[in-house]
Amino acid sequence: MSRPRIVIVGAGFAGYRTARTLSRLTRHQADITLLNPTDYFLYLPLLPQVAAGILEPRRVTVPLSGTLPGVRPVLGEADGIDLDGRTVHYTDPEGETGTLPYDRLVISVGSVNKLLPIPGVAEHAHGFRGLPEALYLRDHVIRQMELAAAADDPKSCSARCTFVVVGAGYTGTEVAAHGQLYTDAQVRRQPLREGVRPRWMLLDVAPRVLPEMDERLSRTADRVLRERGVDVRMGTSVKEATHDGVLLTDGEFVPSRTLVWCVGVRPDPLVESVGQPLERGRLIVDPYLQVPGRPEVFACGDAAAVPDLDKPGSFTPMTAQHAWRHGQVAARNVAASLGVGERRPYRHRDLGFVVDLGGAKAAANPLGVPLPGPLAGPVARGYHLAAMPGNRVRVAADWLLDAVLPRQAVQLGLVRSWSVPLDTASPELARVPGAPERRVSSGPGAAVEADTATPDEPAEPAKNQPGGEPAKNQPGGEPAKNQPGGEPAEPPGPVKRPGTPDNPAEGDS
Repeated sequence: MSRPRIVIVGAGFAGYRTARTLSRLTRHQADITLLNPTDYFLYLPLLPQVAAGILEPRRVTVPLSGTLPGVRPVLGEADGIDLDGRTVHYTDPEGETGTLPYDRLVISVGSVNKLLPIPGVAEHAHGFRGLPEALYLRDHVIRQMELAAAADDPKSCSARCTFVVVGAGYTGTEVAAHGQLYTDAQVRRQPLREGVRPRWMLLDVAPRVLPEMDERLSRTADRVLRERGVDVRMGTSVKEATHDGVLLTDGEFVPSRTLVWCVGVRPDPLVESVGQPLERGRLIVDPYLQVPGRPEVFACGDAAAVPDLDKPGSFTPMTAQHAWRHGQVAARNVAASLGVGERRPYRHRDLGFVVDLGGAKAAANPLGVPLPGPLAGPVARGYHLAAMPGNRVRVAADWLLDAVLPRQAVQLGLVRSWSVPLDTASPELARVPGAPERRVSSGPGAAVEADTATPDEPAEPAKNQPGGEPAKNQPGGEPAKNQPGGEPAEPPGPVKRPGTPDNPAEGDS
């Protein structure tokens, strides 16, 4: 008798935890396949420290092949799910297509940057959802500081060392906090014009920083940011973005070459193409994480609207903590459907949150207990070390070296502005030219359709799959003239790029 085939789509917090738990529960009694665009699990909470030069990029990546025994990783992006035929269609990094049949399916594709209809944002802002975006921001900040130090024009110098971060949730707050420390350290080694210092702005329409957290922790984070020199503007956002700066909703124009978009996330567009009922872009599932009417299909993480049993009528938010625990429950229920153990509903117990503000500063409430400043820093870093499924020694070693040695401010130029557009369904991948793409098929049971190009009609790429060629005047288009920082590298020629449906969802994983 053949072994049951389990396919997991996505190796984020939910997908990785599902695969690891299933590997332990099934004990090689099932064929487990994990489909993911990269060969690693990305620990997103430490991404701001990569952008700030504290951690090397590989420290926040955990390889799939070395940490998931009994699981077969497959490199590729799902671009269609046939629920009736029980198959997943995907495209690998070199443009080849493939099909994965399944007996049980777990959809855990995660989320992408949330877009808002604000003029100029898609063209001039960059998100912070993947490793390429963090590497781009790290290089971009260093480049702007070096150009500012060499500028003869005081206005140009001030604009280049002004960095605008939109979104005062976990990610935006950490990016601004770490960024101010990073640029201040650069100025000590390479001074700017007299009277000019790096300026980081943190904007949000919310009334306070970290609105998801306890008010005492919010006040702690706000105080640390302001003492450090961050310009915190609550109740304010961006009205329009241009190459020369941003127009704020209060009417002020801020000259700047940097706009970091951290306003939240929305489910991956693949979720909508499945053709099942949605709640604000997320697949509706029952408390056992099963899709109603499809007992062989499970969904978890940011892709799923999971009922909150402690708050009837509401759903669990899109956070990494929920996604990690979704994965464990999904794995147990998949195993139970195969006769291993008993299924159980998802019920969350809040373990608290931590926000690393750089240096020895942090805001933390483990188990709901707010901690004062001196204790919050070690607790925040200890929490991350305990939560990471690998690389703990390497991360701790980088933290130790950062405490005793100056950071290296070197721009490698590996990720260009046009390769990390804000409007992308693949923030985990830098866009590269030269490879064919596949469209995300729409509707239940949809198959994958390849595009064939003729000399007069360029191929129409999928929704930002790897290898896509950005169109002119589109996000990721010509960076030399219209992108912040004036990067000289030209992207490949124009092709049509279909838009991605925007189903905003609250929260920030």
